[in-house]
Amino acid sequence: MPRRQLRLAAADGADVRAGFVRIRTELDLPDGFPEAVGAAAREAGATAHQAGAGRADRTELPFVTIDPADSRDLDQAVHLERRPGGGYRVHYAIADVAAFVVPGGAVDQEAHRRGVTLYAPDRRIPLHPEVLCEDAASLLPGVDRPALLWTMDLDPDGEGIGVDVRRAVIRSRAKLSYTGVQRALDDGRADEQALLLREVGRLREEREHDRGGVDLPSPDREVVQDGSGWTLVLRAPLPVERWNAQMSLMCGMAAAHLMLSGGVGVLRTLPPADPRDLARLRRSARALAVPWPEETSYADFIRTLDPYQPSHAALLASSTVTLRGAGYTAFEGGAPDQPLHAALASAYAHVTAPLRRLVDRYAAEVCVSLCAGREVPEWVRAGLTVVPKEMAEADRRAHQYERALVDLVEAALLQNHVGAEFTGVITEVDERAAKGTVQLRDPAVEASVAGERLPLGEVVRLRLVEADVTRRRVHFELA
Repeated sequence: MPRRQLRLAAADGADVRAGFVRIRTELDLPDGFPEAVGAAAREAGATAHQAGAGRADRTELPFVTIDPADSRDLDQAVHLERRPGGGYRVHYAIADVAAFVVPGGAVDQEAHRRGVTLYAPDRRIPLHPEVLCEDAASLLPGVDRPALLWTMDLDPDGEGIGVDVRRAVIRSRAKLSYTGVQRALDDGRADEQALLLREVGRLREEREHDRGGVDLPSPDREVVQDGSGWTLVLRAPLPVERWNAQMSLMCGMAAAHLMLSGGVGVLRTLPPADPRDLARLRRSARALAVPWPEETSYADFIRTLDPYQPSHAALLASSTVTLRGAGYTAFEGGAPDQPLHAALASAYAHVTAPLRRLVDRYAAEVCVSLCAGREVPEWVRAGLTVVPKEMAEADRRAHQYERALVDLVEAALLQNHVGAEFTGVITEVDERAAKGTVQLRDPAVEASVAGERLPLGEVVRLRLVEADVTRRRVHFELA
């Protein structure tokens, strides 16, 4: 579709920054940490050199981290190698936040109140004080760090055949960026680690396909800084991001297996798609003339969709209804009735982002105890009764925050263009209310649209009738 370039001017950037502050005030989000929390974090960070006592020394393993270039809260470090008898061994080191956080202490209590790190274009609201999440507990390069070291053995096809996790001391050799690693792979300059990451990542994607996992290929809408202001863009993940994510997913599935075998833990669950939603999606595919043979599964059909084709974009927007109901399920004394994450077609747990997500510390601690043959600590068992509710509230708050930030930037981008015409794709339709949702490409605005008989999945001309920055509302009608 035609590209319409819109950018925020410097003055608009200042208005948007003020809007970010208003949103945080409206949602009553924390601004900094209470002094008692900061003091406890500084004290814990000052004793970081003692955190290695009694741990296995694995500083000989040349770990690297791969993250966005500006990240400092580094949860994960990876080292891959080939096994002598065939297959692979993946060493995956995860920041050991429990080495710094006293159960029931000031830092712990504040983390329970927050649940997750919240991100905005202008600042982060971290789960833990920066002295921990960006320094003492972060897997920064060139320094010894306490970690939970996951060792995962894979067969030649990339299927897991063994897992162990224990406390260790590790030392990352380098802080790499996604763009840098991808560039090296594309240019033929990649080292053995990057080549192995690609090799194992692709195998894990194949295993996901074999299981019937579903990965919606929709690009992300991102608020990005543009000079002194911000704009919205559509961005598809780099291949190396997907392969790196497969390491995390593999670890989460291994963790779920350990906890289900041990009869205690907390899983990230998603119920199977409702057959009525799948039937509705098939009807939409027929209406949009997108082939979906009867013998083709939902997962395989999704893999055929191109988010940049209008009719496919509409189907992908409709497909999100099949992935509703994600949550956290704690259990003890036996497996839960529904332990699976339907999008992964596997049991799965969050264990790889403890600097940014509360539940990971609890799930990982269960796994460490099970692998060591020890009782799960009482503070973990007690937390399993409250953490799922706390995480549900944290996820709701994070979604609300993200939605408000995007709505604000959308309105700011378009506020001086009311009455102008644009081109977009109708991605959702509510015929009873004569309204729907439209997606513009550039800027990557998604907004409401009014009109009789809105043509789902078609490119249409639109007139902007409202762009209210204060209310964070954008509305179109058919031109």
